[in-house]
Amino acid sequence: MSHLHIRHDIESAVTVSDGETDLFRYVYRPDSPQLESPKPYLHPIRTRSGRLVSLFRPWDHVWHKGIALSLPHVGEENFWGGPTYVHGRFYVQLENNGTQLHRRFTRMEQVDGTAELVHELDWNTQGGAPWLTERRALSARLLSTEAWMLTFETELRNVSGADIAIGSPTTKGRENAGYGGLFWRGPRAFTGGLLVTAEGSGSGNDMRGQRHEWMGFAGRHDDIDATSLVVMVDYAANPHHPPQWFARSEEFACLNPAPFFSEELTVPSGASVGFRYGVGIADADADAAQELAEAVRKSL
Repeated sequence: MSHLHIRHDIESAVTVSDGETDLFRYVYRPDSPQLESPKPYLHPIRTRSGRLVSLFRPWDHVWHKGIALSLPHVGEENFWGGPTYVHGRFYVQLENNGTQLHRRFTRMEQVDGTAELVHELDWNTQGGAPWLTERRALSARLLSTEAWMLTFETELRNVSGADIAIGSPTTKGRENAGYGGLFWRGPRAFTGGLLVTAEGSGSGNDMRGQRHEWMGFAGRHDDIDATSLVVMVDYAANPHHPPQWFARSEEFACLNPAPFFSEELTVPSGASVGFRYGVGIADADADAAQELAEAVRKSL
């Protein structure tokens, strides 16, 4: 099995490669407009054979960027991007699009076949007030000749000076719109693809809001006669585990284990909350989802 390599474009991005294939580019200093709540993101993301499984800044939701940690309701602040859901008014563009600002890397190395990145961030409101600080760790490892795994771990500390309730549009009154957290947006070609869980498969309309330890998405590529698989696994110690899922296939492809889907989580002033996720990415179809989820869970 080959080894992963790290390339650092100073003050911009980190790329992790598997031989000649760039598995992902992690842009930690984005040039996003303030309206899009600037945040680090992973894009492009590819399978081991080089198939693209992420989408950047789609016209329908320009704040969607590959895989990113995005939170629409952090107190009254928006770290998701775009307008904020206000009950009775629907979506309203407010002056509350905050920024996740990279401060410094504390680790960047390849150890025992695993590429590891750790950095610290400041979450500041649009007005410049410190809201949260974060320690974020990402790692990548190869699972098989067809699959690799991303681990995403975060610890958020409330430095706002007051308690913060983290929620979603559903906790604010919009039915079945509980998005927020680690969010993956898939390629346009994946629209109409298949969502998979341990209990069965279906579409986003059927499965959104259900609770599962893991969920996968199998999508077909344009240009090539091939299917790729993305599986997201929620760590057993995460708050509100197993999470409700915000997932779509009918309008576009996305997966999001949403811990604040229908219940807010209040982080007291000075306190911290942590989450850990595993993402399996494979040159495979839906039939491989259970096996991939098990492999990711064992490595979390």
